[in-house]
Amino acid sequence: MARTSAYDLLLRGGHVIDPANGIDARRDVAIRNGKIAAVDARIAVSGATKVVDVRGKYVTPGLIDIHTHSFGYAAWTFPDEYGLPNGVTTVVDAGGAGWKNFEQFKSSIIDQSQVRVLALLNIVGAGMLGIVEQDVTEMQHEPCAEMVKAYPDTIVGIKAAHHDGPGWESVDGAVKAGDAAGVFAMIDYHRHPKRTYKELLLDHMRPGDVHTHMYGLHTPQFDERGKVHKFIRDARRRGVGFDVGHGGGSFWFRIAKPCMDQGFQPDTISTDVHKGSFFLPRGTMPITMSKLINLGMPLREAIDRSTRHAARAINRPKLGTLSVGAEADVAVFEFETGDFGFVDSGLASMRATRRLTCHVTIRAGKALWDLNGITRPAWDKSGEYIRLPV
Repeated sequence: MARTSAYDLLLRGGHVIDPANGIDARRDVAIRNGKIAAVDARIAVSGATKVVDVRGKYVTPGLIDIHTHSFGYAAWTFPDEYGLPNGVTTVVDAGGAGWKNFEQFKSSIIDQSQVRVLALLNIVGAGMLGIVEQDVTEMQHEPCAEMVKAYPDTIVGIKAAHHDGPGWESVDGAVKAGDAAGVFAMIDYHRHPKRTYKELLLDHMRPGDVHTHMYGLHTPQFDERGKVHKFIRDARRRGVGFDVGHGGGSFWFRIAKPCMDQGFQPDTISTDVHKGSFFLPRGTMPITMSKLINLGMPLREAIDRSTRHAARAINRPKLGTLSVGAEADVAVFEFETGDFGFVDSGLASMRATRRLTCHVTIRAGKALWDLNGITRPAWDKSGEYIRLPV
């Protein structure tokens, strides 16, 4: 009788950073049946069907990008094409769909993707479709909340964005829907003389709600002395979260650097990825993390804010971890040293010395991205193959 292997895949010799479990050390990681089976200092290779040497690389939980765009307007990107090459195993679409078209989004994108796709439902019933986002009659919290309740495994929160009018209909509608459905709201603040940033953070957002685009030009971060506003710190103390949301227009080195130097770090790192931020600014998760690392954030903290903190923000604590029994969503990174350059949303560059590059992305136990084929069998030892199994 053939012996059954204890593990389908063993990642051997990597440096594991798993903040949810307090691990920052060399560890082996074993996977079986799509789940994390063991994380230990040394796991016997004889028990594994496939052994992959990841010495010199970092092994982390699959990254969680809580602000992406996968539906709703011409600039969105497909979840797999964006996520898998970048170590991202979970994306959260930030308001592409509203209650009127969420089911179309689910059938056409969510159900067809290998990356886990979650959603923030737009308070605008028609979703992110331009001029309709200014129509306050579309901001109906009751049907929005009912759609969240209908799909609690997929819809994790509410999104308010792009409203330029004088009132608080967008933000307050998102908060009301969040209250009714028991979920958080992510707010993309658009400046208006009758709606101040201070009012937003202190009077309209709840503990657990998240302001995205924290290093953007459209939010006043500094007082007349160049210090981060006290009301921003007060909002954080009362439980409002602050998210990067890089995007094509929301991450400036000249804002991020003084904020970070004053201790105003992000609670979560996200990309707001779309076609306008994917190319020249390179606002992907590893590159956005690299920018923050080169501005002073330790590697462990960047991973923490992209895994454990992100999972907590969307109320999915079983994600973003390498706990035994968790779904095997894993990323393998090289933390390169060299002469690199990065570009912000203002298209200004920064020279830097460190960069994260994703080598392998494992989703539910399957290696779906492999930069150098290290998880794959050698061609000259595979016989007359047609297509070898994943």
